[in-house]
Amino acid sequence: MAAVKKMTIKPFKCPPKLPDKFEENTWEKLQQAVTAVHNKQAVSCSLEELYRAVEDLCLHKMAANLYKRLQVECEKHNEQKVKALTNQTPDYEAFLGLVDATWQDHCSQMLTIRSIFLYLDRTYVLQTVNVRSLWDMGLQLFRQHLSRYADVEKKIITGLLSLIQRERNGEAIDRLLVKSLLRMCSALQIYSDSFEKPFLEETNSFYAAEGVRILQQTDVSEYLKHVENRLAEENERVTSYLDVNTRKPLVTTVEKQLIQSHVSSILDKGFDALMDQTRTADLARMYSLLGRVSAQDDLKSSWHAYVKKTGSSMVTDEERDKNLVKDLLDFKAKLDGILSNAFENNENFQGTLKDAFENFINARQNRPAELIAKFVDEKMKTGNKGSSEEELEQTLDAVMILFRYIQGKDVFEAFYKKDLAKRLLLGKSASFDAEKSMIAKLRTECGSSFTSKLEGMFKDIELSKDIMSTYSQTQKNLSQNIEMSVHVLTAGYWPAYAPMEVKLPAELAVLQETFKTFYLSKHNGRRLMFQPQLGHCLLRAHFAGGRKELSVSLFQAVVLMLFNGSSEIAFRDLKEASGIEDGELRRTLQSLACAQVRVLKKTPMSRDVNDDDMFSFASDFTHKLVRIKINQIQMKETKEENEQTTERVFQDRQYQIDAAIVRIMKTRKTLTHNLLISELFNQLKFPVKPADLKKRIESLIDREYLERDQSNAQSYHYLA
Repeated sequence: MAAVKKMTIKPFKCPPKLPDKFEENTWEKLQQAVTAVHNKQAVSCSLEELYRAVEDLCLHKMAANLYKRLQVECEKHNEQKVKALTNQTPDYEAFLGLVDATWQDHCSQMLTIRSIFLYLDRTYVLQTVNVRSLWDMGLQLFRQHLSRYADVEKKIITGLLSLIQRERNGEAIDRLLVKSLLRMCSALQIYSDSFEKPFLEETNSFYAAEGVRILQQTDVSEYLKHVENRLAEENERVTSYLDVNTRKPLVTTVEKQLIQSHVSSILDKGFDALMDQTRTADLARMYSLLGRVSAQDDLKSSWHAYVKKTGSSMVTDEERDKNLVKDLLDFKAKLDGILSNAFENNENFQGTLKDAFENFINARQNRPAELIAKFVDEKMKTGNKGSSEEELEQTLDAVMILFRYIQGKDVFEAFYKKDLAKRLLLGKSASFDAEKSMIAKLRTECGSSFTSKLEGMFKDIELSKDIMSTYSQTQKNLSQNIEMSVHVLTAGYWPAYAPMEVKLPAELAVLQETFKTFYLSKHNGRRLMFQPQLGHCLLRAHFAGGRKELSVSLFQAVVLMLFNGSSEIAFRDLKEASGIEDGELRRTLQSLACAQVRVLKKTPMSRDVNDDDMFSFASDFTHKLVRIKINQIQMKETKEENEQTTERVFQDRQYQIDAAIVRIMKTRKTLTHNLLISELFNQLKFPVKPADLKKRIESLIDREYLERDQSNAQSYHYLA
């Protein structure tokens, strides 16, 4: 077997040495490459060979000297290039093109140089403190020489601002050039101080002047569109070439000069007009723009003022009373639409709307409450002609919103009850379901105590049907040519009616007495009081042209039936025979002889009824209908009736005030005048003046419910 030979590695007898002038020769080769790069010439050596040369220098601890030599080369080149930009063309756009070309060359050259000196950048630079990377070193040198040649930097900034100004004025500019130069400013860290600050100052001045000029030249609608467009342009400008951090101060500057500085002018000049024309899109734009500068409180104030002013002009104009409620409903619907579509249903604006409505709708005390009740009466009588049940329900819901705003709810109740009574008793209600729905809404809004009497009226109508059914059963064996229906009403539920006398024809008197006997036999101890002014009849009348059916009031029926025994009767005789009160009789005769449907003839013919007038049956009367409705003049509401209703409400309020005072004093025993007044304002649900409260306090003192303190006249004691 052959022996194994061992290999031995022996050190050099003499350590290896670098070639003479190794560093200088290697740097010379690298310097030539750097110069070629700066001069945009081809590099004689391969990049790999140059990379190895840099690596060799770094491995032999020559990296620091290599970094300094490279920095000196770059500095010479940058100084030369920046200096070359001085005294160039005065044309800003051409000059900026030169600057951009210089910057692009610098960036591409530094990238090439960094790739050659990559080993240096990744070893020496990373391992040594306070030494910049080759890229940062290049930026620092470029920035340093820009600062040295301040005219160049100033001209760059001025040129950029000029281009942006031209673009704002509608000209097209080279956005890529602007973007590139602004990226240069950011890279050189001069963007914020050198560009952004003067840019924002220029923006401030530009829009300050433009805001005043445009607002003077155009209406508010066009101005708001202009502001919106300008904000969009500035945002798009940031996206295109400005630094993203400029967006906030830039937009704030535009908002300040175009919106915040002109809030009062915008609102004073245009808000009312936009509201009058229901310019929802423009109002939404106004709401959005004012919200950007925290000026929605100013808009809310204008909103309140407009609603209050417009509403007050409607409520205080007596000529508009006929259509006031409809106008208010339309106005409220319009405002709700604006609130929803323009003001985003802002809760503060909703509260302001409510306050404004409550303010103006109560500016004219009691009347709006009365008109709302009349409006509901009209809808309930006609059934909201041309509308479905759903639309009627929506109308009632809208009315309830107005009802919430009025303070005189007791006034509404009084007129509503009076009108409801007429609808129920005269059969004028178009829908019992709608009637009950309205009462349910009132109960929900005001509580059961508010609607108890109204519900009692419906109960009376239902009970009356049962009573008449029983009565009809007892009378079915009696031969009668007249059908009668009686409503038995509980006096406490229904409006108070002044008693009126009438001499009924024998046929009707017998029926009335028969029913009275029947009812009292069933309900011992009760008292019946007939109200002839609320009665109505259907009479069959024979004319030369044929038989007609006349729908008339009881008073009209009494007068007409008198002509069964005589063809002509004097006014005085009619008055004696009917027993009807003089004014009521004259109105009744007017409706029969002077109105559109004339079943009586009056001699002499005139509009007014005089004591010496004669009346005769119009046997030659003709009409295309078989059943004819003769308007009941006596049932038409008069100003006196309204005043009586209002007076009854006032009396009821006095009783409520008295009860509230006694209730408070019974609990507190002793109170000062001011505290008592304050408590009353908190408890009473209707508007009242301090002077009226003082009168009620004096009245209770006179009636010995209260007494003044002997030592303090402003203090009261309760007397048990």
